[in-house]
Amino acid sequence: MTTDQHRLVILGSMDEFVDLVKRARARGIYTIVCDGYGDGPAKAYADKTYLEDVRHTDEIAAICRAEKADGIIASFSDLLAECMIDIADAAGLPAYLKPSGERYLREKPLMKQMFAELGIASPRYEKIRLDSLEEDFAAMSSPCVIKPVNGYGSHGVFVANSLDDVRERFAATTSQSDFDYLMAEEYNDGPEFNIITWIVDGQAHIISIADREKMPFEEGEIPQVVRCAYPSPLTARLQDEAAAIATKIAGYVGLENGPLCIQAFYNEGEGLSVCEAAGRIFGYEHELVTLSSGLSMEELLLDLVYDPEAAKARVQAHSPLFDTHAAGLYFHGHDGDVADTSAVDALGELPGVVEYLPFYRPGDVISHERGAKPYVVRYYLTGGSREAVDALTDKIFAEASVLDPRGRELLLRRQDANR
Repeated sequence: MTTDQHRLVILGSMDEFVDLVKRARARGIYTIVCDGYGDGPAKAYADKTYLEDVRHTDEIAAICRAEKADGIIASFSDLLAECMIDIADAAGLPAYLKPSGERYLREKPLMKQMFAELGIASPRYEKIRLDSLEEDFAAMSSPCVIKPVNGYGSHGVFVANSLDDVRERFAATTSQSDFDYLMAEEYNDGPEFNIITWIVDGQAHIISIADREKMPFEEGEIPQVVRCAYPSPLTARLQDEAAAIATKIAGYVGLENGPLCIQAFYNEGEGLSVCEAAGRIFGYEHELVTLSSGLSMEELLLDLVYDPEAAKARVQAHSPLFDTHAAGLYFHGHDGDVADTSAVDALGELPGVVEYLPFYRPGDVISHERGAKPYVVRYYLTGGSREAVDALTDKIFAEASVLDPRGRELLLRRQDANR
């Protein structure tokens, strides 16, 4: 390597990091990929790899120092972003957030406190403790959503229709958190959105607003995301309000330049109600921004570390009102042995499907154990209109099938919801 070559630690090695590693190396950056997966796909493309749990802050900070790293990147999940911020702080590397600010984006009571202080509408909530469950839950209406205080993804999140439901799910929910109580939040069945923003000198710029479409498949389970569609038809109406909200949050947590994502509901006449904010980019859909607009989130992350002025220029030149439409379809499944994927394979060849990713192949076992793959199958679609993308979506949801050796359907499909 040359003496002036950048040395970048990339925290995470799963599929969504492959393009990031490739783009970093194309820039001449020495890439060091680190996480707890020995066979993470991105590790095959890195200059050097380490097998170390991302939660081991001191150990990875020592790796950063030993490798003389001058940058660190992680995104696409709350866990990775949080760990990256902690590691950067411990290793003396630059990061777009400090751990003190990140806490407000990870611990839900602090997040709700922040929303209240900023005057940001958010679903009402209560802290629920087991030894005072009836008293704590008395003010909540049903149905409501119960969730861990600082869990990741949708682990431990359930819909509760009664006090008994909360009691029954209490242990499962709190087991996904560092806290011995849970959060009960009012249920909002309005349209839901994934909003990606990028903060430039303290001001939020909208990267994208997507429709986040969910379905409940099992009684008491939280509805699962089945499709994210870009751009939302409501983008023009919502972008100014969303940018104002994100700017307030960024100022509160000390985020001057970098990514900030929001999940929010919208009700006509009431505006946006923010359920969560996160200091990272949405994983397993940030690629849809690139497909719709041409803006590479990987290049933006690399610029944030090594060319901040270029990152600002990319964002300021970007519009969230895309001409190309795109959607990500996410198939969940039952536990079981996979025997036949021919139907989903055939659908992956349809015109308009730009990426088809089966997470399980014949001979694999679908499992929902912690750390398991998030989906069974994922498709990315593009089209010249929302109607074209919707029609292709309907065809794939109607015909997708993954069978076990007895011919039993393993996919949870949209038309199977609430059956």
